[in-house]
Amino acid sequence: MARYQVTLAYDGTHFYGFQRQEERARTVQAEVEAALRRIGWQDRTILAAGRTDTGVHASGQVIAFDFDWRHSPEALGRAMNSNLPSDVAVRAIAVARDDFHPRYDATARTYRYQIFCEAERDPLRERYSWRVWPAVDCDLLQSAARLLTGTHDFAAFGSPPREQGSTIRTVYRAGWRMLAGGLQLEITANAFLYHMVRRLVFWSVLAGQRMLSLQAFEHAIEAAQPQTPGLAPPQGLNLYQVCYSLDGLKSEVTKSDEI
Repeated sequence: MARYQVTLAYDGTHFYGFQRQEERARTVQAEVEAALRRIGWQDRTILAAGRTDTGVHASGQVIAFDFDWRHSPEALGRAMNSNLPSDVAVRAIAVARDDFHPRYDATARTYRYQIFCEAERDPLRERYSWRVWPAVDCDLLQSAARLLTGTHDFAAFGSPPREQGSTIRTVYRAGWRMLAGGLQLEITANAFLYHMVRRLVFWSVLAGQRMLSLQAFEHAIEAAQPQTPGLAPPQGLNLYQVCYSLDGLKSEVTKSDEI
């Protein structure tokens, strides 16, 4: 029996989130567990680094499970992919230590959120991006992102995974970049609150459209009072990477800064 660490990618469009649900809703966890059972896995549940919401994508979700598999990890990855639907894929697999936990062992997570500014709808681009209009001022977006770095109480922008849990999080880096198809926020933190990234994106876009001042945005962060700001839609969000060492985080930051 060994514990396996697996990196998953999935298109969240047709999933009701990652976590398995009691009702017959289609979830990523349920599809992965069904694929594993078809190749002989008999455990009850898999572990995951995060529980993405309905419609949210991932290119770097990490899961773990115990399995008495007699072949190589690569063969296990191929067997899983042969039994997974087309919108879920194993991207990497390795044997982990026996007590590895993808959530509690993580040192940082990176999310990416993509927008594009067009007056007219574009169904293909809108599958993975939020169409924003009026257009945003890129300099204001970057200024809003700079307000996020450091350790803050983000109670205004999300809720903790457990009742009475801490809403303090440390954002290591946050910044927007220009892409051929629009703009992308990349944000890395030790952990995130529920809906935190989507609320921060919504407020950042308001600032970029000059509908909200940077001072008001900064005040909301500093006040740390639960509010009811809007949510950016889920389809622009991607769980891009989960880090398991500070060295890995530093190398990723260096690599990203070069883009």
